[in-house]
Amino acid sequence: MIISIASDHAGYDLRQKVIAHLESKGIEVIDGGAESADKPYNYVEAGTKIAEDVLSGRADRGIAICGTGIGISVVVNKFKGIRCGTCTNEYMARMSRQHNDANVIAIGARVVGQAVALAMVDAFLEEGFAGDRHQERVNDIKTLENRNFK
Repeated sequence: MIISIASDHAGYDLRQKVIAHLESKGIEVIDGGAESADKPYNYVEAGTKIAEDVLSGRADRGIAICGTGIGISVVVNKFKGIRCGTCTNEYMARMSRQHNDANVIAIGARVVGQAVALAMVDAFLEEGFAGDRHQERVNDIKTLENRNFK
C-alpha cells in the first residue's frame, strides 16, 4: 500500500509522527506539504497534492492534516473521485472506510492527540468497504459528482 500524506504548517509535527508510524509498518509514503511548523504553508496546496496522488494512482489512499482537518478536507473533496472524511476518533475513521469507501482521511492536528491520530490512521488503513447497501450510496455520490463537477 502507498499512502500520500501532506499537511500545512499546523499539521507538520503530527505528519512527521504519522509518517514514522507508517514506515515502521513497512508502508510506503509519499510525503508532501509544509517543510516545518514555523513557515506558513497553504493547506490548499497540501490537499491538492494528496488528491492528485490518489486520483493518478500514485497512492492508494491519502492522509490530509491541517489544524482542524476541515479546510484540507474541503480541498480534497473538490476533486471528482475523492471521498474524504474529517475524523476525530477511531470509530469515525472505520466508518469512513466501511460505509463511505473513503480514500482520504482528514485529521485536525489541533483537535486530536497523537495516540488518537495514530489509532485513526490504523483503522482507516485496516478497514474494508462493506459494499452492499453502502455501495448504492457511494454510487449515488458518484452520480452527484458526474452531474455537478463540470
